[in-house]
Amino acid sequence: METGSAPLAAIDIGTNSFHLVIARPTGNNRFEVIDREKEVVRLGSGSGDMKRLAPDAIDRGIDVLGRFRRLVDSHGAELHAVATSAVREAENREEFVRRAFDEAGIHVSVISGAEEARLIRLGVLQAVPAFEQRHLLVDIGGGSTEFIIGEGNEVLGARSLKLGAIRLTERFGLDGPVRSRTLDDCRNFIRSYLTQILHMVQPLGFDVAIGSSGTIVNVAEMVRAARGEPPMLQVSGAVIDTAGLHGVIDALVDAGTIERRLDVPGLDAKRADIVLGGALVLEQTFDELDIDEMVVSEFALREGVLLDALRRRDRTSLGHLRDLRYESVTHLAAITPTELDHAEHATELALELFEQTKDLHGLDPSYEELLEAAGLLANVGLFVSHDRHHLHSYYVIRNSDVLTGFTDDEIEVIAQVARYHRKSAPKSSHAEFAALPDETQRAVRVLAGILRIGVALDRTRTGAVSELHATERKGVLTIALCHDGTDASLEAYTAEARKGLLEDALDVKVVIDADGHTGNPAR
Repeated sequence: METGSAPLAAIDIGTNSFHLVIARPTGNNRFEVIDREKEVVRLGSGSGDMKRLAPDAIDRGIDVLGRFRRLVDSHGAELHAVATSAVREAENREEFVRRAFDEAGIHVSVISGAEEARLIRLGVLQAVPAFEQRHLLVDIGGGSTEFIIGEGNEVLGARSLKLGAIRLTERFGLDGPVRSRTLDDCRNFIRSYLTQILHMVQPLGFDVAIGSSGTIVNVAEMVRAARGEPPMLQVSGAVIDTAGLHGVIDALVDAGTIERRLDVPGLDAKRADIVLGGALVLEQTFDELDIDEMVVSEFALREGVLLDALRRRDRTSLGHLRDLRYESVTHLAAITPTELDHAEHATELALELFEQTKDLHGLDPSYEELLEAAGLLANVGLFVSHDRHHLHSYYVIRNSDVLTGFTDDEIEVIAQVARYHRKSAPKSSHAEFAALPDETQRAVRVLAGILRIGVALDRTRTGAVSELHATERKGVLTIALCHDGTDASLEAYTAEARKGLLEDALDVKVVIDADGHTGNPAR
């Protein structure tokens, strides 16, 4: 089967449920779903602050992932798994991620709230034709709610709030009879969080509100059932209005016990204990943002992961940053504007070296994107201080919320490559480096070694070395420097001094050929 037509699979590891979707690409960034599975796991259940994943919740999650893995393998699909709020906030998230890999054979990417929002938007817009309209997207999960405003190719604003169906249920005891005072307290609590969303939305405005997630879909089903309308065959495109939403909340509150809630028409029995919390978030969002009606999308995060994976797979051979990923990198790089020209030239030289040593390093082509990002961001630490700025660069990159389009794991690699572009080489005594899998540790060493050469070859910041040519023979990697007539002796000297990491990473001897081998040799 050709790579481009091979099935793709996405797993959304949420606070309440795990979702799997398997699809076959059909061209033009579209796909045909060939299998779906959903399991209610309650990974984030049992702790109001969700600071730790309970052992039994981890066990349930790993069991589900094992079943999902077998189903994915039966289709021969390429798998991408992402984890959101519950795992993102957990102090013991590494235990879950490690067990997922060791016991289920699944590499889990823990994504930021900003990246979650971006991927949700990708998925939602495949189901609701609102691309050209100014749209507000709302996705209510078990642990968090994402708010995104976009139009066309642009994300104009995005926020992730720690408001979710499970989180609110546990905080206010919404899984049984609820007193009026408790409802008032819960509504006030939600409104206090929504203030920052109001500040984001008011200056931008929106033409259409779109809702995704299991909570919103189920509210739409209950609204229809209350009006005596039949169940939806196609969920996307259904509409929730204010009157219908208030009617659903009244019915859930009046029911009292979970057992009586099961009699509410259209209610998903598996959501009976938590649906009120999610419905209250939706109610207050309607009220605070003056929403009269909301269009429902059945597509959300998992479909966004599929589409993102499809785009990346189609572009793998290009090896350079594109679209939102590139724009987010340049946006962060702009905090040190005097470094931009140097960063771009040094990075271009590093990318040439990456391309010309592919047979030596054997890294996946996707690492070239991470090298490019690390090169462009290597000196952002200067924004904090010149002293030890490589360490500051790691902190700035790792803690920035503007790098959209990258997974948490990818941002960690970018940050570490930037951190090691100068001074100390990676060591097992460095906690962040030691925490990486062995394969990723090697990639960081190779990429940082390459970047050190690229940065060294623009030592004078004059563009003296215009390009390089690398050849390997009998364990010797010769890097020939080419120039435009400018003296590049200091560049050659600096590269010679900084070649050690690359030599160790590739297990070769590196020779810097300052005389070059083209018509424009460096002198």
